[in-house]
Amino acid sequence: MELALGQYNREGAAGVWKICPVFKGVGFTVILISLYVGFYYNVIIAWALFYLFSSFSAQLPWVNCNNTWNSANCSGLNATLLNDSHKTTPALEYFERRVLHLQDSSGIDDLGLPRWQLTSCLAVVIVVLYFSLWKGVKTSGKVVWITATMPYVVLTVLLLRGVTLPGAIDGIKAYLSVDFLRLCDAQVWIEAATQICFSLGVGFGVLIAFSSYNKFSNNCYRDAIITSSINSLTSFFSGFVIFSFLGYMSQKHNVALDKVATDEAIATLPGSSIWAVIFFIMLLTLGIDSAMGGMESVITGLIDEFKFLHKHRELFTLLIVVSTFLISLFCVTNGGIYVFTLLDHFAAGTSILFGVLIEAIGIAWFYGVDRFSDDIQEMIGQRPGFYWRLCWKFVSPCFLLFMVVVSFATFNPPKYGSYDFPVWANMVGWCLSLSSMIMVPIYAIYKFCILPGSFCAKLAYAITPETEHHLVERGEVRQFTLHHWLVV
Repeated sequence: MELALGQYNREGAAGVWKICPVFKGVGFTVILISLYVGFYYNVIIAWALFYLFSSFSAQLPWVNCNNTWNSANCSGLNATLLNDSHKTTPALEYFERRVLHLQDSSGIDDLGLPRWQLTSCLAVVIVVLYFSLWKGVKTSGKVVWITATMPYVVLTVLLLRGVTLPGAIDGIKAYLSVDFLRLCDAQVWIEAATQICFSLGVGFGVLIAFSSYNKFSNNCYRDAIITSSINSLTSFFSGFVIFSFLGYMSQKHNVALDKVATDEAIATLPGSSIWAVIFFIMLLTLGIDSAMGGMESVITGLIDEFKFLHKHRELFTLLIVVSTFLISLFCVTNGGIYVFTLLDHFAAGTSILFGVLIEAIGIAWFYGVDRFSDDIQEMIGQRPGFYWRLCWKFVSPCFLLFMVVVSFATFNPPKYGSYDFPVWANMVGWCLSLSSMIMVPIYAIYKFCILPGSFCAKLAYAITPETEHHLVERGEVRQFTLHHWLVV
């Protein structure tokens, strides 16, 4: 749906809603969500860069407890296998005490100043992002050749190494053993729906933004099938890599698979520094690739909506990436992990499900599946089959509505380890989440206020494509009947 929507209308996430003006608010919703995610996602890439630099050493600094940052609770590689809950692994202590300096913060109300090492890594990430995006798809398209293919090379290398380790087969057998009773847990479905939005870029405006640069006759149906298939197969393939190492760790420490210290698998391999460098290069390319998509969604969405920005793309891109850098500085302070956790919990959880729900309703029930199918036929020469029309009109909206309701009903406040966030922090988080969702009703009210005529005339203008507003003026607006709404 999003690929066809962007390709046909040649606009970003907000501009495409000229097909049904009252829903333009959802365009701003997904743009805001992408911007919010950029505030903390770039920090993950900065962490990976920090780890990459640290990997260029004879011995990885997170394999033992003999460092200045270690506490008395540090207890060696297999610390998480011990019954003493106070013991910690050197890998965890390296992350929290060396990278984050979490010991110097008492909570989210005691952040401190940005750490210069992480700030430097974050600055490098921002510079790379800017020069990958400043010329639009001319530059980002070339960068993607590296960032999109490198992870597959690394995953394949890691799999070949992983399956040769003792215990790997046991791990893979555990991976292929499915507990179907978990499907009764609503939280599993919510996390799955949110994850598929993240991995495919659905609901972030990414697909709309990139497809708007396609040729009008590009086979977006083929692209959708290939992209979603590769996405699922990649996830399935990655599982073999992960569980081969988990099986190895399980046998090495003689413990159950679910008790394995997952944060130290690579550190136990011969030549661990080389494997760590390879692994963190993969994380960097994955991170840059995803961050580019999110930023392009924001930039294209706003530039297409506010045409005067077209002439100043390079300057506007600089403004966006510098803004995300400044906000991200809160995440690289001593207590930055608390800000990071809050953003991660609220920025794109329920709000992303809400965004795609409104998208589905706007396209299927207001613009109309019939008309949308005609648009697709105009581009690729064939109409989508009955399956797709049924999904767009009934299956997806119902499923997403259920997910949104359950997400609100089963809300759990964020936690980091044993730290509980204060009430005011949760309120800030909800304000962040609602600030994107509220764009839908705010824009709808604004649109009704500025449209001319009676209430019925305003409604007609609001749900009729802008290219057909002259029909509204002549009283020839489409008539919505029960049959029209139910036709698939």
